[in-house]
Amino acid sequence: MKYLLLGAAAVALAAGASVAETDPAAKPTYGSYGFDSAGMDKSVKPGDDFYDYANGAWAKNTPIPADKSNYGAFNTLDDLSRERTKAILDAAQADPNSKIGAAYASYLDAATVEKKGLTPVKPWLAKIKAVKDKAAYAKLAAEAARAGIDGPFGFYVNQDDKDPETYILVLHQSGLGLPDRDFYLEPDAKMAAIRTAYVAHLEKMLTLAGEADAKARAAALMAFETEVAKVHWTQVDSRDADKTYNKMTLADLRKAAPGFDFAAYFAANKLAPKDLLVSQPSAVTGEAALIAKAPIGVLKDALLLRTLHGFADTLPDAIANENFAFYGTTLSGTPEREARWKRAVDFLKSSMGEEVGKAYVAQYFPPETKAAMDQLVRNVIAAMGRRIDGLTWMSDPAKARAHKKLAAFTPKIGYPDKWRDYTGLTMKRDDLFGNALRSNQYEFDYQVGKLGKPIYRWEWGMTPMEINAYANFGMVEIVFPAAILQPPFFDPHADPAVNYGGIGAVIGHELSHHFDDQGAKYDETGKLNQWWSDRDVANFKALTDKLVKQYDAYEPFPGAHVKGAFTLGENIGDLAGVAVALDAYHASLGGKPAPVIDGTTGDERFFLGWAQVWRRNYREPNLRQRLVTDPHSPSQYRADTVRNFDQWYSAFKPEAGGKIYLAPQDRVKIW
Repeated sequence: MKYLLLGAAAVALAAGASVAETDPAAKPTYGSYGFDSAGMDKSVKPGDDFYDYANGAWAKNTPIPADKSNYGAFNTLDDLSRERTKAILDAAQADPNSKIGAAYASYLDAATVEKKGLTPVKPWLAKIKAVKDKAAYAKLAAEAARAGIDGPFGFYVNQDDKDPETYILVLHQSGLGLPDRDFYLEPDAKMAAIRTAYVAHLEKMLTLAGEADAKARAAALMAFETEVAKVHWTQVDSRDADKTYNKMTLADLRKAAPGFDFAAYFAANKLAPKDLLVSQPSAVTGEAALIAKAPIGVLKDALLLRTLHGFADTLPDAIANENFAFYGTTLSGTPEREARWKRAVDFLKSSMGEEVGKAYVAQYFPPETKAAMDQLVRNVIAAMGRRIDGLTWMSDPAKARAHKKLAAFTPKIGYPDKWRDYTGLTMKRDDLFGNALRSNQYEFDYQVGKLGKPIYRWEWGMTPMEINAYANFGMVEIVFPAAILQPPFFDPHADPAVNYGGIGAVIGHELSHHFDDQGAKYDETGKLNQWWSDRDVANFKALTDKLVKQYDAYEPFPGAHVKGAFTLGENIGDLAGVAVALDAYHASLGGKPAPVIDGTTGDERFFLGWAQVWRRNYREPNLRQRLVTDPHSPSQYRADTVRNFDQWYSAFKPEAGGKIYLAPQDRVKIW
């Protein structure tokens, strides 16, 4: 159980000491000092591609499992997390009084799912068929939203960006069955092939549901969604915090988008918002107008198909396999569905994640690890403060406010201080569809139940079992679930340089999101409030424009580029995360030189630790989809952000003229 050995060694690590000082016999999970040197390809020059230099042998020798669209460090930990969660759920399944055990058993019971066929979903399909007019459609679309079924619009409860002590409804564009507007509108051959496959998929799903005229109906829905795509905002505009802050009264919304009965839509879920935020107002207006003109049959088919898509894995394999064939294989290139137990684990994470999480952290996340991470976060925050002091492009008043924001941070490590209560949620061993439906409705009621209440500052947006982390602007917080705090991100037996390059840079990444091109618009209270001068903004934009241009040049496939403006926030996060973590590592040495280990310097080990966490192999369809929908750049380019650091050049001495070599004046330095 090497993953449980996180006591005094981890605390020493966070303070900057090496593990050898506390436990000479301890060994890291990877290599001799925490880095998988066997995974390197030293035939590649660091200045040509640092990612391949650090990970090339691993990439060549690591196949993508048949049930995955990509595979790397995150997947390795996710596999471990799911194995651990499975053990917890297997034990719970044997307890007749366990709610999570009942839900897990219902998912594993494939025989009962097949025996029931479409019977569980037929009441929903009957409701859709009973719709006769647009007024009834609006009410059913609202009911569908509560059931977790995608409709013409989406809405959720969030803090009001300009009044962060208040919850408010946020309405946003929706209504597409493909991942993004570009899938409908881009003219290239690969997108055209996906569109053709999508229409064929819609036809098959309608046929499997026993519907007549499936071919014509599928074509009609595709034509409607294409018109919706034309009014949708782009990914770049949709991530702009200023453009998406549009506060309206319900009366304002009804006037702006008269083609859809929003009053009835909200009333159907017992909501009568005085004010709400509309993220993409022109898209909502455009969609409402399209709904007003659309044949009722097309609107009903959209709800019918979204019902089958949303609940596919709770229905017989005929439906689930067809759904996977398109969304899993055609869109992402994944040959096989995951084993049923893996999908069952994911279902429990999404439906009762914190109930499972309590058992998970009790077994796999001791208090010593939490304490070590708390200290590591403090070290990185302190380093961010020092970097702010050294900025030449930021004014002194803005620096003072930046320090106030740093002082206001709430780091959340491992798991929530207060757990969710699922008392009102019913889970039955023989009713998988019903369990999924009731879970969605329970979650919806929980979310809208926040309206009018004080902010839930204890709340988490991820379960402890997730391999991820996030920044929440309104809460002024950074959050790190337990499961990511393991090798290669965080290893108590690794050299500190590797850990600072791994989890330290991830901490810095999330911290710096609060100072990226969108997060910097929020002040120390979490309010969307420009606290920089116009000159500060102009100076910052000049630097971020250079970063956009740098990433625009990356071309994973001929003609398919990274979108620098779309991925800007994450690229800033990587650049700043590495800078801050490197400073924190140097500070942790206490003025002493870093030891040389296996012929590597401290800075070399730091940058190798950074590159190691981004090792990932992609299937081509998955990577192509990510270029359109994922605000993160492909992993190779995330690792290669080291090309902007003078310390990397000093450590690895790349030759001028190398493929990723940048002249000193071209290296982007922001935070």
